Amino acid sequence: MDSWGILFAALGYLLLLFVVASIGDRDRRKSRSPVFRSAIYALSLAVYCTSWTFFGSVGYAATSGLDFIGIYLGPVLMLTLGFPLMRHIVRVAKAERITSVADFLAARYGKNTTVGVVATIIAVLGTVPYIALQLKAISSSVDILLAGTQPSILAIQGAPVDTSVAITVLLAVFAIAFGTRHADATEHQGGLMMAVAMESIVKLVAFLAAGLFITFAIFDGFGDLVTQATESAYVQSRSPMRVDIATLSVFTLLSFCAFVLLPRQFHVSVVENHSMAELRTARWLFPLYLIAINLFVVPVAIGGLLIFGDSVNADGYLLALPLLNGSVGLSLLVFIGGLSAATAMVIVACVALAIMISNNLVLPLLLKNRPRMENGDPAKARSGMAANLLRIRRIAIFATLALAWIYYRVADDSAALISIGLLSFAAVAQFAPAFFIGLVWRRATALSALAGMLAGFSVWSYTLFVPTLLPPEASLMLNGPFGIEALRPQALFGVDAAPLNHGVFFSLLCNTVALVIATLWREAYPLEQVQAERFAISGQIATRREPSNEHGITIADLRHAVASYLGPEMTEHAMASFHESRGERPGNREQADSNLIAHAEQLLASAIGAASARLVMSLLLERNAAQGDSTRQLLNDASQALQQNHDLLRTALDQVQQGLCVFDSDLRLASWNRQFLRLLDLHEDEIVSGLPLDTMAAIINSRCGDTLSDDELTEALSETSSTAVLKLAQDGRILESVANPVPAGGLIISWSDTTERVAAAEALQTANETLENRVQQRTEELTRLNVDLDAAREAAEAADISKTKFLAAVGHDILQPLNAARLYTSSLVERMADTPEREMAGNVDSALESVEDILGAVLAISRLDAGVLAPTYSTFPVKRVLDRLETEFRPIADAKDLHFDVRKSDEFITSDFSLLNRMLQNLVSNAIKYTSVGDVELQVRRDADNIIFEVHDTGQGIDLESREAIFQEFRRLEGGKRAASGLGLGLSIVQRLATTLDHKLYLTSAPGEGSVFTVAVPRAEPLDLPVAQTQGQSKSRKSLTGLSVICIDNEPALLDGMRTLLSGWGCQVHTFEGSGPLLASLDGIDPQVLLADYHLNNEDGLSVISAVRERLGEGFPTVLVTADRSADIKQTTRDLDIALLNKPLKPAALRALLARHHSKMTKDAARDMQAAQ
Repeated sequence: MDSWGILFAALGYLLLLFVVASIGDRDRRKSRSPVFRSAIYALSLAVYCTSWTFFGSVGYAATSGLDFIGIYLGPVLMLTLGFPLMRHIVRVAKAERITSVADFLAARYGKNTTVGVVATIIAVLGTVPYIALQLKAISSSVDILLAGTQPSILAIQGAPVDTSVAITVLLAVFAIAFGTRHADATEHQGGLMMAVAMESIVKLVAFLAAGLFITFAIFDGFGDLVTQATESAYVQSRSPMRVDIATLSVFTLLSFCAFVLLPRQFHVSVVENHSMAELRTARWLFPLYLIAINLFVVPVAIGGLLIFGDSVNADGYLLALPLLNGSVGLSLLVFIGGLSAATAMVIVACVALAIMISNNLVLPLLLKNRPRMENGDPAKARSGMAANLLRIRRIAIFATLALAWIYYRVADDSAALISIGLLSFAAVAQFAPAFFIGLVWRRATALSALAGMLAGFSVWSYTLFVPTLLPPEASLMLNGPFGIEALRPQALFGVDAAPLNHGVFFSLLCNTVALVIATLWREAYPLEQVQAERFAISGQIATRREPSNEHGITIADLRHAVASYLGPEMTEHAMASFHESRGERPGNREQADSNLIAHAEQLLASAIGAASARLVMSLLLERNAAQGDSTRQLLNDASQALQQNHDLLRTALDQVQQGLCVFDSDLRLASWNRQFLRLLDLHEDEIVSGLPLDTMAAIINSRCGDTLSDDELTEALSETSSTAVLKLAQDGRILESVANPVPAGGLIISWSDTTERVAAAEALQTANETLENRVQQRTEELTRLNVDLDAAREAAEAADISKTKFLAAVGHDILQPLNAARLYTSSLVERMADTPEREMAGNVDSALESVEDILGAVLAISRLDAGVLAPTYSTFPVKRVLDRLETEFRPIADAKDLHFDVRKSDEFITSDFSLLNRMLQNLVSNAIKYTSVGDVELQVRRDADNIIFEVHDTGQGIDLESREAIFQEFRRLEGGKRAASGLGLGLSIVQRLATTLDHKLYLTSAPGEGSVFTVAVPRAEPLDLPVAQTQGQSKSRKSLTGLSVICIDNEPALLDGMRTLLSGWGCQVHTFEGSGPLLASLDGIDPQVLLADYHLNNEDGLSVISAVRERLGEGFPTVLVTADRSADIKQTTRDLDIALLNKPLKPAALRALLARHHSKMTKDAARDMQAAQ
């Protein structure tokens, strides 16, 4: 691929990002749409997915297995199980005007500057390898596209140019253009976030496109990949599907922490958050994004191993595979996807780090330049600070990228992308103890945070960072410092573990232990206590101290100090709003009180961070205070006073019975009480400070069923001295709202529940109605209730019918495997006709036949309930039933040492053989099951019109009170539960069968004396039945020799069983699974009979028979085999002259049918020959 093409593609893409960001900054109206903004926020979180995800996950899967999943499991856990924690972090950051993760830590620990400095240094040193990772990924992808021999060299006009240098410069310029437009770090970067969101879409589309191409174009789908991987010894040796639990756990822990603590992630997820609605959207949308971008990681890794093996770096498989197959366009798309993954991370990370460096490193040094502040004009010394901030941040961006490039060149070039990324994850994980413990343990101090971070970072540097700069054979790596092997960087104290697991364990252990010890070492300072309460998940400040006024700071001094960082216009507006809210108009020469000082500090924090804002105020106070020692005390007093005032106001508002919400002059929500949330059934995460009135009106309107438009409700709520009435859709409560103006500008809206008052008025009106109307109303109500009752009953009946129809419909699938087994055993019986094993095979066949009968009976009952099947009555000898029952149950009775007596009879009866046999099976089975000692008898006697079957046992017996209960479904007596296991369905089935067949069922029993179940079946006149003989069977078998039979079924097992059975009878068998292959092969076959299953794939047996008869003639012999016993099927087969056999298929019936067809064809052929002669 041409180098100029790659260069122009990259530049064009970066230009597109700049255009998108510019549009996002200008289009303010669209960016305020909650749905659009939530989607942008969720997609911008995907800056988490860097080139590590895009290229490195494939490389890691190819070399180390599935442990990479932990990298994405951590963020999912944070946004799901850890959602309350995430929500609390965002709320605290908004309240404290936090600008970065270092600012968060500094503010939590008493706005300590040193904490911010240390956190910033750790963040920079931990992020530099991560940025180097992006440079390496982009450079490697360029090398693969160029297929050059000199790594990272791009030839432009014949001169070699280091691509990593060019990329570094481009990214630096781009990051400055995107991220240093405003001095206020808390101002939302709408254009930047829109560009990042677009990059998230680009890299997802590129990865999915490449994954689909590799999986389905290069290979033949997932199945082909799995098959080739299974057959490849090389792939199996790499074990791409293995999982190491320890490594997976460490990855999950690191990613859980990094999702919040990485500078870029904190900036995107916390600083750029507008509302809790955005966080709730990200709770489900971002995990879906992570799943989507990882769908093809393993297939691409396996494909790369199969094609390239070790000849290509596994991190480059995603790019190299399309390129190898000539897909240049897709390769360029993958390159752009990798570029977008890298640029998004670099831009946001550099912006976040630049803010941290300027606010926590450079500004404290500048502000502590006391001589300049004292000898010169303070206002002049501070003038132009906003421009200086931007200049500092731009220099910080260049410096950060320069460090990243140096690390990329110095570090071991063989390190995989994911290894570099994990190094950064482990570095920022050193914030975790101070960050998370500080939210729950109020005693933690700045000293403990510093001790923990320094101890952990030192161990991280020694065990993880230094080894990346040294060759493996270095003396320090092999022997430890000064030859002390116990202190080897990757085997401290002889612990043998993976380098990452080893380093993370010892660094976090030392970090946490140091934090705990330092916390117990000294008590927290007053300001640390105040900040601990503000950051704690729960808690209030218990004491209040009167603020000191021993200082010389005027209101003008505060205005000048704030204006130098925020600008005069924003400062004047903020100060005026503060004074108006307090109902005062002070002069500039008046002394500032502690509340105004605290407010000014918060304004400064939004631009330069909490720690630097604290330092600015400290220097200002030191310059003006009467005594230097009063400076810190004054700031502590101001912070405590502000917190106390806030808590006092919150407590007072919460005690009011009405719901209250206050809006500022811009009609943005400023405060509210708990009653407001309770009355309107609002969640705490739906309402946040700064929420516009129209957005809140839309939320409230959704609770009221949208009876008004959002604009109409906004107008009604904002109209002062008027009442708006709303009715909640969920519980019907009626609320009234009254809006009143605030002197300083804005609104205060009060909410009251008037449901009882309105209900009382309606009740009074109802009472005034005439008695006749009330009676008519009651009558209509009863009529309506009756109608509802009828509808409910019909619905219940319909549900029951639906259930039984479903059971009837699944009969085909249930009987298919048993039908195949019966075909196999029938063939086996015939093949063993003259062997000693014939009796055993016959018993297996008989048992399978019984199982088929049982399942068939249950399904038949379901069809009876559904109204689609009636019993099939026939006349048969009683002996046929008794012989089968004796064969089935005598071995069972013998096994229990029970005397089993069957009284034979030569009578004939009229019934459904299968259903009657099922009834008696259940009765005899229960008798044997619940009889421990004694006899079980099956007796037959005759009365006037019936044959009486009696099942006697000497079991436990049944008392009179339980005789009805035992026929209920799933009901078993306590004695029966102890005697044997079961479901309690047997007697329920017996009773339903008796009702279905119209046979009378009786029970005689007494506890301790056994039971007698009696079934009365109509008697029939004897029939002359043929006697089955072996010779006849043999003759029948011989009569099928040479018969050509076609079998079609969609179940291979059934086809195989049919082939085995029919071949044993001497038939020539041809099997097919569909009409296509059958019709294509029909000319090469001379078939005589077609056996077709009714349920086939995408067709049915009747259509297949019709197609065959079109080719072979309308009179061609055909047989339809089905489990469907409906009247429609029977009528259709009769009309079309098609023989019908029902499942479960009886081999004897099939043999007889085929014999008739064969005999008829033989006679027809003989007659035709005689006619021809």
